[in-house]
Amino acid sequence: MKVRLPDGSELEVSEGSCVRDVAEAIGPRLARAALVGRVDGELVDLSQEVAPGSTVEIITEGSPEALEILRHSAAHVMAAAVKRLYGEDVSFAIGPAIDGGFYYDFDLDHSFTPEDLEKIEEEMSRLVAAGVPFRRSELDRDEALGRMKSDGQQYKVELLEEIDSDPVTLYELGGFTDLCRGPHIPDSSRVPAFKLTSVAGSYWRGDSSKKMLQRVYGTAFFSQKDLAEHLRLIEEARKRDHRRLGIELGLFSFHEEGPGFPFFHPKGMIVLNEILDYWRHVHRREGYLETRTPILLREDLWHRSGHWEHYRDNMYFTDIDDQGYAVKPMNCPGNMLIYKASQHSYRDFPLKMGELGLVHRHELSGVLHGLLRVRSFVQDDAHIFCLPDQLSGEVASVIDLCFEMYGRFGLDDVRVELSTRPDRSIGSDTQWQDATKALENALADRNVDYQVSPGEGAFYGPKIDFHIRDCLKRSWQCGTIQADLSMPERFDLEYTDSDGQRKRPVTIHRTVLGSLERFLGLLIEHYGGALPFWLAPVQAVVVPVTDEVMDYARDVYAKLRDAGFRVELDDRSETVGNKIRQAEVLKVPRMLVVGRREAGEGTVSVREHSMGDAGPAPLSEVLGRFSALVGE
Repeated sequence: MKVRLPDGSELEVSEGSCVRDVAEAIGPRLARAALVGRVDGELVDLSQEVAPGSTVEIITEGSPEALEILRHSAAHVMAAAVKRLYGEDVSFAIGPAIDGGFYYDFDLDHSFTPEDLEKIEEEMSRLVAAGVPFRRSELDRDEALGRMKSDGQQYKVELLEEIDSDPVTLYELGGFTDLCRGPHIPDSSRVPAFKLTSVAGSYWRGDSSKKMLQRVYGTAFFSQKDLAEHLRLIEEARKRDHRRLGIELGLFSFHEEGPGFPFFHPKGMIVLNEILDYWRHVHRREGYLETRTPILLREDLWHRSGHWEHYRDNMYFTDIDDQGYAVKPMNCPGNMLIYKASQHSYRDFPLKMGELGLVHRHELSGVLHGLLRVRSFVQDDAHIFCLPDQLSGEVASVIDLCFEMYGRFGLDDVRVELSTRPDRSIGSDTQWQDATKALENALADRNVDYQVSPGEGAFYGPKIDFHIRDCLKRSWQCGTIQADLSMPERFDLEYTDSDGQRKRPVTIHRTVLGSLERFLGLLIEHYGGALPFWLAPVQAVVVPVTDEVMDYARDVYAKLRDAGFRVELDDRSETVGNKIRQAEVLKVPRMLVVGRREAGEGTVSVREHSMGDAGPAPLSEVLGRFSALVGE
């Protein structure tokens, strides 16, 4: 029989051939490298039989899907090791691949320790050395259910009871059997480099009313070199943890009186205000008008906007004068009301309204994480009201704005994603098709490469998301552009067109930075706390060598301060070395050391954070350098 290869060519193979046979027919080297296959678009095991005329692709280490498949398989290897070590005392929940690694959730009375993780790793190494095969089987659902009940695997039983399809697939590895769709690598020897990284508590299915399980995290790579680099980045991430740096640098804190609600200190407010000043500067230039809407709005508004149905579980509520109110989780309904407060003509468009709005969203305590996951945050929202034929062009302008602003913060590695209609949504098919096409046209107009995420759009429209990759290769979702053809209908928004008819405007919801708090956390970790000169809460510290030059040091301090720079004078009775060390710990970009020679010559000795001595320079020259740093 013949099968088709990805390049369109045909290959003759024997009847009943599996994916592995196809790989061997192509060449022995490919057969050795094969992990799984893709048959007619579906990922399958190498043992999967192929039908005549099928399109067959061989997946190897270089394929985009390879790491996820490896890590999913590594999760099974870990579970098999736990099974061997703890036997019938452990119940198994789920073990998926995740971004950067994998995990498995276990239920057992024994609490895992770091020493236990080492033992599990050793057992995993024995399984890898043995090259134990992954064995796939198909069973009737009821048969699989009976097997899991007899094995005492209550979590697998619960999952099976929710499955309607027959048959179901099981995978067996070294005495451990799991309910799993697959596919998996051929055998355990194909997991050459792995590491268990941590253990944490996790409620079954994320429900705090259910039992707390033990989640063991790990990662896996195809080479020890890649694993070592990954572990180095993890260690570097620990050093850059914004939660620790935020406290050490005096930027913000969290308190048990308000879990999930950040407290910004004076230095943190300096950084936030610098970001906001830049945001306002750019948005004024682009024609945005700034608005502000109330934090509390009546409950019926959220029914009208559609948020009640789709977002109620993440909202906070209160009663005022016997009426229900909600704390806003989003800014858009308030800006819809601002639009409705005036009459509008087609000549007004595009009408751009920007709001730095404080929103609140209820997050479970277990997912709170410093500034990255909070319960209150400022969102740099904007709503653009425009004509239908302006939609694509306005989206393109926002794309330009996003790239410009990210570049200003030194964030140049940006991945763009287009998300389409989800299962739960509002609006007609035609509205969604028109909006999606407009976003596609804008991306094409700006020659932006993007990935498509089917079904991940907002409930009221498709969206473009901007994912920023930091210096540790981590991805952060920041900006979003959402085309909305539905909310103008819900709020009965109108304008008078050139023909005198009343018509609906199109609305673009967009953010550039996203959550301001989260963006600050990103910056702190990206720069390791050493923020760029223009953002640093203290840009320079003047360090007098002795008390006899204190008057000159004060003069230097005063001139820098009067020029608008954020400067401090370290006049403590400490050695110069201690003063410099303190400034280094606080990650002050510049240290200006003044002694008798500098006082006599009207100069300062410049030191750059983490770079050391940059040499003496006249104060006027230093002022020029500082101005240039802010300008850049």
